[in-house]
Amino acid sequence: MRILLRVFAFLDLLTVIFMTMQLWDIAENFSKFTVPSDKIQAILMFPMFVLVIIGALGLSLGKKYGFISYYIQFPFRLYLWVLSLGFITLLPEAFENYDDKWFPILLKVCYVAEFIRLYLTIRAHYLTQEQQRLNN
Repeated sequence: MRILLRVFAFLDLLTVIFMTMQLWDIAENFSKFTVPSDKIQAILMFPMFVLVIIGALGLSLGKKYGFISYYIQFPFRLYLWVLSLGFITLLPEAFENYDDKWFPILLKVCYVAEFIRLYLTIRAHYLTQEQQRLNN
């Protein structure tokens, strides 16, 4: 389970890298947002960035706050499209395939993967708790 949690932490660090680029763009263009929902999403990205970093550190160390941070993040991840495997939506561009059919397919794959990650995180949390009970 420890390896799985470190893989999740690594995916979160990749997410942080991509979020950094997004946050830079948001900071530069925030005044151009006119729709209130866009402004709300932009504002929520900043605390989400901090939560992802805290969760990545906690999961890599196997600490309880890493699990709790991920549970708090989960609904916001879905709303803000901060997905663990979100980088795969960029694959068509990397292969210079600009066909519009790939993005919706890959986005659905990302959402399914995020729910699988939630399930595996809950299982890892449960097993970690059981292991701590047995050690005490």
